[in-house]
Amino acid sequence: MSGATWQTEALRQQMLVRALWGDAPPAVVGGWLREAPPRAARGLQVYQANAGALAERALAAAFPTVWQLAGETAFAALARAFWRADAPLLGDIAQWGAALPAFIGAAPQLAAEPYLADVARLDWAVHCAEQAADGSGPATGLERLGDTDPAHLRLQLAPGTALVSSAHPVVTIWQAHRSDAVDRFEAVRAAFGRGAGEHALVHRIGFKAVVSAVTEAEASFMQALIEDRSLEHALAAVGADFAFEPWLLAALQQGWLAAVDVDQLSQPGSTA
Repeated sequence: MSGATWQTEALRQQMLVRALWGDAPPAVVGGWLREAPPRAARGLQVYQANAGALAERALAAAFPTVWQLAGETAFAALARAFWRADAPLLGDIAQWGAALPAFIGAAPQLAAEPYLADVARLDWAVHCAEQAADGSGPATGLERLGDTDPAHLRLQLAPGTALVSSAHPVVTIWQAHRSDAVDRFEAVRAAFGRGAGEHALVHRIGFKAVVSAVTEAEASFMQALIEDRSLEHALAAVGADFAFEPWLLAALQQGWLAAVDVDQLSQPGSTA
């Protein structure tokens, strides 16, 4: 294919994508389509309808709590609007949706539901955790905790581990939508009544993601680890109120911790 032919084909595909997104009407791109205009218009309508339905299914799978909170009709409209604003760039549509929480947070029509963006962040963290690589077994390098300066240690959390901090009771909301109890939303109402925010820890047990609430100190400590800070830095971030030993025991029991690594420059024989 010559350079000019390749450029023409690329432009034709670009115009087709614009029509699918609703960014340009079929009449504008008709000259770039191989089909006759009436047939092309009908084809675009079919593709647009299929794209909208695909967006709904993909986002409902990745954001099930948001789907339940919004309701089927409102979520369908949200999914289609998001598709037009941020269509998927990857072939695997299951990887699409990372920008939805920010999209929800910026939507004026959703301003009355300020917690919804953070619930979406939690849903996405769960979605990513369940697609993360499997862990490699028990935590390694634990012996380094006893013989290495914390300034040279980094605690690596298991794949998929994430932290979502919110001014709203996102853990309580998320858990209520996975319960069959008759009074499952009572805790949500109580949490909103207290104005309680929550820190949500997401991690894997087997192939399933688990969401649990952690304290302010635990959240600060684990956020420092997620940012690849040294153990010394992470401990300094939480101060004397944080007890490392109980956290370490819980991390080993729950599978949060993957490894204790030593900085290369602190290894014997290494040079700066």
